[in-house]
Amino acid sequence: MENPSQYQRTVGVIGAGKFGTTVAKLISQKAKVLLYTRQSDTAAHINQTRTHKGVSLPENIQVISDLDRLTKECLLLLPIVPSAKFRSMMRDLSPYLTPEHIMIHGTKGLDVDRDGQGLDYDNIGPEDVMTMSEVIIDESSVVRVGCLSGPNIADEIIMGQPTATVVASEFDEVIELGRQVLDSHSFFVFGSKGLKGAELAGAFKNYIAVGSGLLAGHGYGKNIQSLLLTRGLREMIHISQLLGSDVKSFLGTAGIGDLFATATSQDSRNYSFGYRMGSGQTFAEAMQGVDEVAEGVRTLAIANQLSQKTEATTPITQMIYRVVFKGLSIEKAMNMIMRYPFSPDIDYL
Repeated sequence: MENPSQYQRTVGVIGAGKFGTTVAKLISQKAKVLLYTRQSDTAAHINQTRTHKGVSLPENIQVISDLDRLTKECLLLLPIVPSAKFRSMMRDLSPYLTPEHIMIHGTKGLDVDRDGQGLDYDNIGPEDVMTMSEVIIDESSVVRVGCLSGPNIADEIIMGQPTATVVASEFDEVIELGRQVLDSHSFFVFGSKGLKGAELAGAFKNYIAVGSGLLAGHGYGKNIQSLLLTRGLREMIHISQLLGSDVKSFLGTAGIGDLFATATSQDSRNYSFGYRMGSGQTFAEAMQGVDEVAEGVRTLAIANQLSQKTEATTPITQMIYRVVFKGLSIEKAMNMIMRYPFSPDIDYL
């Protein structure tokens, strides 16, 4: 990288949801930020009020709805949009991108709709699943990509509580840039070369968090919750191995760290969705009660189908799926899991 400072001068964040807004404020401690939203009226309102999603914005964050300006002024871009909209966002953005741009995404989900024909969960196989970094490469001329993963609950970050994250990439300069623009006294940045593992860990932990919320909402305690998390981690790893990932990322901050935070916090959208269903709400009611996208619901359907297509042993994944989508009672699901002839405790090392 000939001139690293040109990447740090103005940084672009794509997506003005809660986490995108939080990341923009983090970066604003180090650089000017252009925060992109598609809605020009929303951009004007945020610029006028200087608050969004309950987050107060400093003056060096400007909200825009102009992709041409975004890509001309920002060589480092952080897209943080729901996975279901990520590919369409990249198709809109692609004409403005060059190999000079660097992208570090913060989307914890998967893409299974590369043809734009809509989701057909009954026909999903490993060859159909792409991570967000793979979508970026598939849809644009950008080569240097990375992801932001780890226990990053937005409300805690905004309050200044200490936490850590992982910037994963195959490129050293991407990791270093991520550190330079994000690292602060309360936000520690680890680097990792395990890009695919970090992305899959970040995606799959969301549906385990849904299961954890189901248990808590139904009144179960920490003993069974710990079983769900540890055995759920095993299933996350086995499905990810079938997709070409190694184990390392799952045993660090982007794996166990993110799983623990997301699956135990009321501030987690996925845990909150599961908690609502566990407390007796219908699927529709629980979805309405979550203020932004609960990625784990979509990922749960993908993981369940992958486990069936590959004949992976994933009883917890299948039980969570049947409770959420098929109306299976939590009591019956628990009875099935407790009677299941589990394999050895650790079989992924």
